[in-house]
Amino acid sequence: MAVKQKAKKTNGRKSASAVAKPGPSKQSRTRLRQPPPPPTSTLKQELMVMARDGAQSLERLFMTLIVLMVIAGAAFGAWSLRPVPSYVSDDVKDGSPFDVTFKVENKDSWFALANLKVGCVLDHVRASGLPPTLLEATDVRFSSRTGTGLEPGESATFTCPFRSLIGHPINDDPGIAQRSEIYFQAKYDLPLIGSIRLTDNSTPFFLNTRLLPPRWTKKP
Repeated sequence: MAVKQKAKKTNGRKSASAVAKPGPSKQSRTRLRQPPPPPTSTLKQELMVMARDGAQSLERLFMTLIVLMVIAGAAFGAWSLRPVPSYVSDDVKDGSPFDVTFKVENKDSWFALANLKVGCVLDHVRASGLPPTLLEATDVRFSSRTGTGLEPGESATFTCPFRSLIGHPINDDPGIAQRSEIYFQAKYDLPLIGSIRLTDNSTPFFLNTRLLPPRWTKKP
């Protein structure tokens, strides 16, 4: 009877040890749950990615060039359609050729010369007792006109006050006028964008004595 009881106790210890046998550790379970490493990309896949990125870059560059071309075309169109003042001289009949009246005209059919300011420039002035000089009259006023610009087809007259600026009796020597040149500088607002001022320098005018009576004409 004593032998049988001992065997039962031994079997009980084995069962307890079998139940208490530890399982895999937490670190081992974490290692088992890690995802497998991503597959390495092949050369073909890398080339495809590079080609796709290059195509996207070329597309962006192409769109940028199109936008710049549209902006440049619009700017060129606005510049080519801008109104440009035209000038003509009255006949020189009596007095000094510098006292002649000039006419400025807006020959554009669409846009006005808004806030027009005209200046006179006298160049290549050579006279006795006077060194070669350049005279500029920036505040020229239009006669018989109260507006600040010229609408399409309108004109205005003005006289360049050169004799009062030069302080010299240039009207006593007609050869001075024949050796001189006059050109005009106009400043006015860009059509549709009034905040931008345009500056236009005319073709030089010279005293054409072949005409009777003489007059200031554009230099060929």
